[in-house]
Amino acid sequence: MFAGLDPQARRQIAGVAVQRHYRRGHLLFFEGEPGESLIMIRSGAVSVFRTAATGERAMLHVARAPEVLGEVSLLDGSPRSASAEALEDTSALALARSSFLELVHGNPKMLDAVLRSMGMIVRRLTEQSSDHVFLDLPGRVAKTLVRLAEQHSSPMTTIELNQTQLAEMAGGSRQSVNQAIGIFANRGWLRTEGRKIVVVDLPALRRRAGFGGAE
Repeated sequence: MFAGLDPQARRQIAGVAVQRHYRRGHLLFFEGEPGESLIMIRSGAVSVFRTAATGERAMLHVARAPEVLGEVSLLDGSPRSASAEALEDTSALALARSSFLELVHGNPKMLDAVLRSMGMIVRRLTEQSSDHVFLDLPGRVAKTLVRLAEQHSSPMTTIELNQTQLAEMAGGSRQSVNQAIGIFANRGWLRTEGRKIVVVDLPALRRRAGFGGAE
């Protein structure tokens, strides 16, 4: 988020941010609690999700370094709109809202950085809403796998999400997602290794997800 700032501004942010370490399965914050800080991920992976009154989860995003969490709350101080859980042991920096507001008074470009990040969130949510209208479930599963795989640079990517978590992200039942995974595996696009999914043919998944220029 802050990569475009000058070195002095980045040092100021680092000087007031607090190091945090979260074990796998630890909740970074809860939906509805006061939004008092921005979380900057340094290593690891974090699931961002919402919970229905029935207890059912909808996973919205998997965030990795150098992504950030909590931009909206940083601006308006509103309660958290989602919860966040560490999928792996995770290291992060927490920037308190009060510290951020003090820094913004001296460097308005910091606010621009947050607004750009919020714009990316809006675009991602708009795309996800469109996917539920224009893509069938296998297409959404393929697109979810592509998004997760493209967080890595390796041509063969291991995705460490179980099929329940994948179903939450794709917006389908576990059984239906399992069927889609089985079809993709039979076509040689991926393989399963216990609770992990290894993407073997990313271009094929991109085509199934409706991406243009997938070759």
